Amino acid sequence: MSTLEIRGLKVSVETEQGSFEILKGVDLTIKSGETHAIMGPNGSGKSTLAYSIAGHPKYTITEGTVTLDGVDVLEMTVDERAKAGLFLAMQYPVEVPGVSVSNFLRTAATALRGEAPKLREWVGEVKSAMESLKMDASFAQRNVNEGFSGGEKKRHEIMQLELLKPKFAILDETDSGLDVDALRIVSEGVVRAKAANNHGILLITHYTRILRYIKPDFVHVFANGRIVEEGGPELADKLEANGYAEYVTA
Repeated sequence: MSTLEIRGLKVSVETEQGSFEILKGVDLTIKSGETHAIMGPNGSGKSTLAYSIAGHPKYTITEGTVTLDGVDVLEMTVDERAKAGLFLAMQYPVEVPGVSVSNFLRTAATALRGEAPKLREWVGEVKSAMESLKMDASFAQRNVNEGFSGGEKKRHEIMQLELLKPKFAILDETDSGLDVDALRIVSEGVVRAKAANNHGILLITHYTRILRYIKPDFVHVFANGRIVEEGGPELADKLEANGYAEYVTA
């Protein structure tokens, strides 16, 4: 059982007008096997939370702590955070020209495991993950995210999740840009990976549609850089019906 604990997290970003505080004191605890959904309007700080945990240099932690099983995450480099068991599925995955999906995945797995996966077993793992995500075998030879459709990029992110087996998965608007079929396939991949690895999930989304497939244990409403309400799955239904207006004007 692992625990990701966020306490009093405040985060700023530098702008032309000076330093701007985005996160204004976030408290959140996620344990293995739990799915936490963070919902809220644009600009409320949801993605900032994701990237701050992952170690994006754009964001400056001004106060608070992030620990993984009691170890200070904020003192780790980005690759150390990945090795410790943190995974971020990005809203806008970047293109990596000249690096094939196959090489990228095996290199990442080698770095995380400390040794190269046995080739025959690895080929089987990749093939199984691609088949489950309805991806053509030729996909493995394409350059990472280069020329990918939105759905292909998101499937590739979830394939990484299945193969790299983190302790905690942060999914930043994984549902954005997906049609109905792609949403179902990607969501089933997330559920399958969690069932296999019992990792904790922090799922960031605007909409409840992905929560029909990935059932949250806890729902947190984000507004103005803070968590302003918490509850169970029923809170997502309330947001679907009423929107975020009461939280934005509060």
